[in-house]
Amino acid sequence: MKKLAGFIVLMLVIIIAICTYRKKDMLELQQGISQELIRFHVRANSDSDSDQKLKLMVKDSVITYLEPKLSQSESIDETRQILNDNMDVIRDVAVQTLASNGSDYSVKVYFEESYFPMKTYGDITLPPGDYEAFRIDIGQSEGKNWWCVLYPPLCFVDATHGSLPDASKDKLKNILTDDEYKTITTATSSAEFKFKYLTFLNGIFK
Repeated sequence: MKKLAGFIVLMLVIIIAICTYRKKDMLELQQGISQELIRFHVRANSDSDSDQKLKLMVKDSVITYLEPKLSQSESIDETRQILNDNMDVIRDVAVQTLASNGSDYSVKVYFEESYFPMKTYGDITLPPGDYEAFRIDIGQSEGKNWWCVLYPPLCFVDATHGSLPDASKDKLKNILTDDEYKTITTATSSAEFKFKYLTFLNGIFK
């Protein structure tokens, strides 16, 4: 009986050690990926149909304004500077869009470090974790958000057909390590399994 108990304890120690190592490895990958991206958040006032429609209108107007400015950005620092330099104008674009659609909601525009759950965009899957985010809050900002990636500039491509254009993937490949790129472009089901596993480990080993 003592031998069995000892064997069980040994196996538990081995399992915990493996899980801890895997968590460390996957966290390092996520942190490496997050350091090379700027994500974009537009949060609606509420989840009502009208507020969600306003959110999408604001998103469309801001993306239209930003596309010519960001599409040729060659670095995350350049993108960050462009966003900082245009923050007041971006807010004005959002406010004017709301006003033209009968809304007087307030608008806040700012950078923050924000936690994102696992997200799939076309045929890439980004791991859960903290990312630098450029955020637009509409009104009470209590509704569902719309998101994309501003650097590299993936907001300006159509990913609704299930895959990103090769040019967009090349941009990701140029800024990520081979392991990081392979992680997010693995078959979606495999990537989702890995990232759900990471979320599970985070819940155990906080």
